[in-house]
Parts: sequence; C-alpha cells; structure tokens
Amino acid sequence: MKPEDAYRWLINAAAASYDAFDIHVVSAILALALADARIGNGTILEGTGLDKSSFSNLAIDMFPDIHAALDIEAGDAEVVVDDEEQSIRDILTMFASGAGPLERSLVAMIARRCKWPHHLWQDLGLRNRGELSTLMKRHFSRLADRNRQDMKWKKFLYRLVCGSEGFVLCTAPVCSECDDFKICFGAEDGESRLAWARNAPATAA
Repeated sequence: MKPEDAYRWLINAAAASYDAFDIHVVSAILALALADARIGNGTILEGTGLDKSSFSNLAIDMFPDIHAALDIEAGDAEVVVDDEEQSIRDILTMFASGAGPLERSLVAMIARRCKWPHHLWQDLGLRNRGELSTLMKRHFSRLADRNRQDMKWKKFLYRLVCGSEGFVLCTAPVCSECDDFKICFGAEDGESRLAWARNAPATAA
C-alpha cells in the first residue's frame, strides 16, 4: 500500500466529530508508518512510537469504522524508547497545550518521527513546513512561542534536549555568529513524502 493510498483510506474512515486538520496530521503519520510496515520496514507501532494500547485507543477514537483493521495491521510488537527519544517526549509533554489523549499521542509520534532522516515535516507526512508550524502552535503553543527565531523544528527540539541534559550543542554564543546558521535556519525544501499532497486542496487550520 502506497502512503497516499493509506492516507485516503484513513481520511475516508475518519470520525466526523474530529477537527479536519488534526485528522489530516494523524492520518499522514499513520499512512507513512502503515506503508513502511507493508514493505517490511518495521511495524506501525514502531513507526509511530505508540504502544498497542495507545494505538488502539487512537484508532477507536479517530477511525472508528476501521479500528479493528488497524489493530490487526499494527500487531503487538513492543515499542522501545531510548533515552534520546524519551527526552524529546519529555520536552513536548512539558509544553503541550493540553493533556488529552490526542496530545499524548502526538508527543509519542513526533518524538518517534524525529528519528527519521528527513525534515521533520516530511517524516510526519505533512505537505510543507508551514503545516508543522500550525501543528506546533495548536498543540504545543508555549513551545512554538519559544521558537521565536523560527529555527527548524528538529534542530530546535534537539537543542532543548541538549540544554536540559547539560550538553553544549552550539559552537557560538548566539545563532547569528554560528557557522552552522544555514543548517538550523532557512528554507526546508523538498517533496512531501505523500506525493499527492502537492495537488490536494488545502486543509483548514
């Protein structure tokens, strides 16, 4: 199953009571994890960072018509969270705008997708970096407020982790004097990992 096919399957089965943007975000993340699992690249649980109970609850809540099929697809493999990933979870939890099930699921999924090699917005399956900024402002507003210079989100999260653990991540006292400025800031160009998304109607934020 291609990611775009998995996305359409999820979107078509989404609960009408949920906000369209939140459904889009969760469907995009699950679509990539599902597509990877179908070709043998881990499991859905490993791709999302959700344990079986959390995944099942999310599926029942957001995709009630296909939750049983999603449960079967997900399997029951144990999800291992290393210290680095747990630190990102802790940062996100600390700054979450709410403490509901959706925020808890997003914490796990964002932290897990930070381990993938592309821009974070790409590895979440989003259309562009702007959608990631909308996601952060909506569900992690105090964290978004702290990213005043609009640093790339993965860099920003890891910088906070290193600061909380007492490590020195930056080679200069201020970003404007750093030789790595272009790595941490600037455009995050590239194709969406959901190829069809470039031509899809914009989802209301």
